[in-house]
Amino acid sequence: MVAHSGLITVMERAVRKAAPRLRRDFGEVEQLQVSRKGPADFVSMADKRAEQTILEELRNARPDWGILAEESGSIEGNPSKPRWLVDPLDGTTNFLHGIPHFSITIAVEEKRPDGRPEITHGLVYQPLTDESFWAEKGRGAWLQDRRLRVSARRELADCVIGTGIPHFGRGEAAEWAKIYNAVGPQVAGVRRFGSAALDLAWVAAGRMDGFWEDDLDPWDSAAGVLLVREAGGFVSDYRGQDRVFERREYVAAAGSIHSRLQKLIAGALR
Repeated sequence: MVAHSGLITVMERAVRKAAPRLRRDFGEVEQLQVSRKGPADFVSMADKRAEQTILEELRNARPDWGILAEESGSIEGNPSKPRWLVDPLDGTTNFLHGIPHFSITIAVEEKRPDGRPEITHGLVYQPLTDESFWAEKGRGAWLQDRRLRVSARRELADCVIGTGIPHFGRGEAAEWAKIYNAVGPQVAGVRRFGSAALDLAWVAAGRMDGFWEDDLDPWDSAAGVLLVREAGGFVSDYRGQDRVFERREYVAAAGSIHSRLQKLIAGALR
């Protein structure tokens, strides 16, 4: 067994307590598709119930920490302490349609001596496959007890790249199309799976060679960013700078691929 910190234990306990109910709710979505009311309200309640379970566990463990969560928003804590970033259901649209690809993600944000925030611990959990991707700053990225490394591929033509596609009410379709037209012809494939947290975890695990998306909230991306970096990869904004959370832009890949992917994206947006 790989030894990890008490914070990862707290996060694992929280996601595993919420997961059984999410799995049961997911199993009922198919029946709800044919109901008059429809599944949207049900899924919203599933999301909120999962978040409530997770927040109770986190508060019990660290009662003076703040929380930033998708459903509950910002919950103030001791400003000198870290805070939790929580998304209880990343991939809600997949869940809504009975597509078995979604995750729970939690991260810890601490303050550096200069006052800037940094992510020090992160976890992405897939309830249906029981896969727990976790990372601690300076201690690597892991899938359960197996050390993760980003892909070793060196040619874009061999790479599969993940992305998020703009949709109703979210994103800039024209801007995304420019990027796709620059990236698509250079790579072996582009995939859109619908859970940014899992996409980044899969980059850390070498299942995908890179990823780009913008307009992500910090609770979606924080744990995944740490996973990629601790697995030996790079994450930048579209300009190649380390301002991903500020600009809400993410380019993630192994070093040999990252610079070329980032340049394709930046060139497409000039």
